[in-house]
Amino acid sequence: MKFLIGFLVLVLSGTVTAQHSLTVLTYNVAGLPAFLSSGNPAENTAAISPLLNDYDVVVVQEDFSYHDDLVSGLNHSYQSPHSGGVIVGDGMNQFASVDVGGFSRITWDDCYGLFSNGADCLTPKGFSFSRLQLDGGAVVDLYNLHADADIDEQSNAARASNLLQLLAYIEQHSAGNAVIVAGDTNSRYTRSPDRLHDYIDAGFADAWVEMSRGGDYPASGAPALTDCADKNSGSCERVDKILYRSSASVTLELQDAHVPSHFVDESGEPLSDHDPVLASFDYTVNSGH
Repeated sequence: MKFLIGFLVLVLSGTVTAQHSLTVLTYNVAGLPAFLSSGNPAENTAAISPLLNDYDVVVVQEDFSYHDDLVSGLNHSYQSPHSGGVIVGDGMNQFASVDVGGFSRITWDDCYGLFSNGADCLTPKGFSFSRLQLDGGAVVDLYNLHADADIDEQSNAARASNLLQLLAYIEQHSAGNAVIVAGDTNSRYTRSPDRLHDYIDAGFADAWVEMSRGGDYPASGAPALTDCADKNSGSCERVDKILYRSSASVTLELQDAHVPSHFVDESGEPLSDHDPVLASFDYTVNSGH
């Protein structure tokens, strides 16, 4: 009864609008040229395309050589311009059925490895920014990233630099806005050189940790969590992540986070060398701000 009375007071005072929903999917689609890809993009990319239509917002990484196949079955009204193939493009794209503004790409300041150690300097990897204009007047800033790979000392340093560069950009350009960060971080909470905990300290929450671990964040330097017999368990940490933070005007409430099971071929094999990761949110707008 107290909750109901309090909610009615908020509604009557005009500080809360209706609740809405938003689904976000991140997916590394392994779209390198076939001779470089660890997946089977020539066969699988076209099969991935229509599966993406189930989600309001999709961010992808490694969308290089098979972009036409990837968008061939899309219904999303917004599709970011393709950045180009390997060496030219960053491999990151965004598809959305909501209004998107201000899309831009930012290259990492640091990378390591040209033809080895993840070959991260072979292409201008980085992150993208866009501003989602959602129902009820909600504004949510969305970032898609693909951080430096490998775990040698120089790659660790480059990846730490990547994550800190993105966080600094967020704090400068998204101050006062709700934020979702999604993508291939190539990072783990348990890996001590990595800087994911800086995001938690900055007020972000991790969808997997909140949903599968009850908010218990793995400690830096702890054993890696690689038991993925159950892909959605709290013992299966993947590098593909979705982080989120509410603002004074928009509250993001996580409803679900999991690995969708239907991104497989006729034999039940995954369509990429990464699994897709989904987060479902309810959001409300506080019109008093």
